Amino acid sequence: MSAAIGDPGMVALNPGHSSGLIGRIERGLRLLVEIPAAAVVVAEVVILFVGILARTFHQPLIWSDELASILFLWLAMLGSAIAVQRASHMRLTFFVSFLSPRAEAWAATLAAGGVAIFLALILHPTWEYMEDQSFVETPALGWPGTIRAAAIPVGCLIALVSVLLSLARHSWRDVLSVAALYALIAGALYLIGPSLKGLGNWNLLIFFVGLLGLAVMAGVPIAFSFCLATAAFLLITTRTPLLVVVGRIDEGMSSLILLAVPLFVLLGQLVEATGMARVMVAFLASVLGHVRGGMSYVMLGAMLLVSGISGSKTADMAAIAPVLFPEMRKRGMKDGELVSLLAASGAMSETIPPSIVLIAIASVTGVSIAALFTAGILPALVLAFVLALVARYRAGKEEDSSVKIARAPMSLVAKTLWIAIPALILPFLIRSAVVEGVATATEVSTIGIAYSLVLGLLIYRGGLVWRNALPMLVQTASLSGAILFIVGAASAMAWALAQSGFSHELAARMAGVPGGANGFLLISVIAFIVLGSVLEGIPAIVLFGPLLFPIAKQFGIHEVHYSMVVILAMGLGLFAPPFGLCYYAACIIGDVPPDAGMHRIWIYLAWLFLGLLLITFIPWISIGFL
Repeated sequence: MSAAIGDPGMVALNPGHSSGLIGRIERGLRLLVEIPAAAVVVAEVVILFVGILARTFHQPLIWSDELASILFLWLAMLGSAIAVQRASHMRLTFFVSFLSPRAEAWAATLAAGGVAIFLALILHPTWEYMEDQSFVETPALGWPGTIRAAAIPVGCLIALVSVLLSLARHSWRDVLSVAALYALIAGALYLIGPSLKGLGNWNLLIFFVGLLGLAVMAGVPIAFSFCLATAAFLLITTRTPLLVVVGRIDEGMSSLILLAVPLFVLLGQLVEATGMARVMVAFLASVLGHVRGGMSYVMLGAMLLVSGISGSKTADMAAIAPVLFPEMRKRGMKDGELVSLLAASGAMSETIPPSIVLIAIASVTGVSIAALFTAGILPALVLAFVLALVARYRAGKEEDSSVKIARAPMSLVAKTLWIAIPALILPFLIRSAVVEGVATATEVSTIGIAYSLVLGLLIYRGGLVWRNALPMLVQTASLSGAILFIVGAASAMAWALAQSGFSHELAARMAGVPGGANGFLLISVIAFIVLGSVLEGIPAIVLFGPLLFPIAKQFGIHEVHYSMVVILAMGLGLFAPPFGLCYYAACIIGDVPPDAGMHRIWIYLAWLFLGLLLITFIPWISIGFL
């Protein structure tokens, strides 16, 4: 991957003393934000779990959801600041990866500068927003709204200081040239502002295609690219204050159902740390490992199982690949084939509950999360069957026929099953708890966390180490903050598009597509493949879900069926090179150069596309068990 924001490899303004001083300030600032963020993660788990217990004993806590909501915004903003510090906000690196090292360093400065400009623009409006919230009082706790809203200016200030410190490590020539470029762009937009207002909705092409596209291609994190384009559009073509942008970001991040995101991220890390994924893979390998393509089947089965636990595709792949890749390499499988199958299996399992994307789509469209959890399993099984056929064909070409694998004795199969049973129970426990109404999609993750901790401490002992607790909690906050800030940024951008009238115009055009419902479904598939590849999955859902779901309803398309179609189409784009971000995540996890899989992955993606068309035009696959 290319250089990221805050890359310590960049040249400092004042090598030596300045670098050492900056390093100490950065370390202090990280501790200042990481410890509270970790504490908030723990607090959220405890509050929600206690809430479940209290309700079970018919003594519900009326304040638990309220306190969880207050802490959630703090978790999102502190996590987003940590993601800025760690350069872990999602960004497209395809274009900058072709640059020379010197040009790539300049592009990293450009990306950091974009983040700094937006944070500087928004800092005062966040303070105003916090002051406005002082008139709001929480109903159960009676706290002023400033306690919750203060998270936004605090998080933005920490992120701004962090990115400015990172810029101090870059070449001063790069910093000055980037500042001059941004000043030139701002000046040009200001001068042509009156003309842009007269263009009507055509000016959307300038801001949300031209400016946004250039920012994304230059490596500016996707969330901040959305924010920059939205802020520029509002400042140049309207009189809307940026205070509104802050409110929309808050609203986008604050849906309580999104609280499931950090909790499932933490659960995924626990599953990996306790070795639960490893014992499940060992059982599958003992059953299927001896047949042709057997380890490929094991990978597909393991992804189906683990996807139902962690909710995060990156966590799924990180749990599976290190266990399976060494054995698959021994059998003659090439690196490109391995990473292609890994990426394809990630796209295949997007709808396995409790996928974070399922949670996001329920949050922005109002579709029943229990219905999505029920519907998501069969489409993934259909795609798994399709990939299994391709894997068997490819294994015949790839595997070394001279390597003979003996069938595992029944005693070994029974032993691995006995060891894996506690871990195998977890995905079914999570799904059944939501479907049966024992816990909400947000709360059920705490049940999984408690169960995983018990297994890790009593059964799969040795994986959990106290010294790993803080890094695990901080990583949870960082990844969650990056995801949630994307949701907030996309919500602000979607609001700006809606205010411009673009939403109604798009709805009218989409409603008039030839072919009726089938034509609309086919266009949706193609659109979400492209959007998933370019924008990353969740922003695409947040931006276009509220626009397209009402149109699907007009055509008589079941909302759950449409959810499955767009999620799987988005997943296909997300794992498709050259733009798909998760393809590169698979390469990093498997320690495989991206070029190795570029030519091999397409057969898997082509068959996935055929499977997706099958799901698209046979609604029963999605809604037959509702």
